[in-house]
Amino acid sequence: MGDDWRQDATRRAKVALIDTSTPNAARVGDYLYGGANHFEADRKAARTLIAAAPSTTTIAPAARAFHQRVVRYLVTEAGITQFLDIGTGLAVAGNTHEVAQAAVPECRIVYADDDPMVLAHARALMTSTPGGAIGYVDADIHDPRAIVADARTTLDFGRPVAVMLLSTLSQIGPAAKAAAVVAELTRAVPAGSYLAIYHVASDLDPALPLAAREWTKISGQPVTLRSRSEVASLVAGLELVPPGLVPVAEWRPAPADPRFEDVVPIHGVVARKP
Repeated sequence: MGDDWRQDATRRAKVALIDTSTPNAARVGDYLYGGANHFEADRKAARTLIAAAPSTTTIAPAARAFHQRVVRYLVTEAGITQFLDIGTGLAVAGNTHEVAQAAVPECRIVYADDDPMVLAHARALMTSTPGGAIGYVDADIHDPRAIVADARTTLDFGRPVAVMLLSTLSQIGPAAKAAAVVAELTRAVPAGSYLAIYHVASDLDPALPLAAREWTKISGQPVTLRSRSEVASLVAGLELVPPGLVPVAEWRPAPADPRFEDVVPIHGVVARKP
């Protein structure tokens, strides 16, 4: 159930640090999703990105559709009822807990993020079904051990867990660090667990690297694009769920999903820990 961040001095202090004059990745994403939790700096940044790489407009709807298909697959076909969703983003319809608990109300979900606005919205707006549970972890993707430690209050790591890294790894620049984070999270979950990744691509749209450079310049928040082979290296040793590592719009598309004439520059994969 949601709680009131105003009752916690630490949360109040973090919320006070929210800067509405500088574009923020979560808020820009919310704008591209068609949400309402953004400011003029975010809208201006989004327009700059779209001008540099028009395919940017496909990222939010394609990623959201992939996210929802993956959660449905994990619950209804793979039998997963526990999720660790790292890099939550701002609350919009169709988040992990909504899709999972619509299928199995007893699902348990932990959201992890270090953005104070994201966590404030999550705690206020995300509510669990009576038989399930939702937890929140205030931690950075660069510290997976802390994320797992806090998530244990809600999730049972003796049973399979789906770790959701949806765009999150683009926040990590060095390839070795990204690999270490994925390896740490994979070690923390038992056999039969799953890892779901989508990652903005360096090799699907030649205009996207320019947009990434523009983003870094205007936001001060570097974003890393990765090629198919680089994303594949992150899930080496895991069992890829068919169709494997593909552009997200090609991963088990559903009839009701949005269709795109332009390229969707995001790699997507779901993998099982044997």
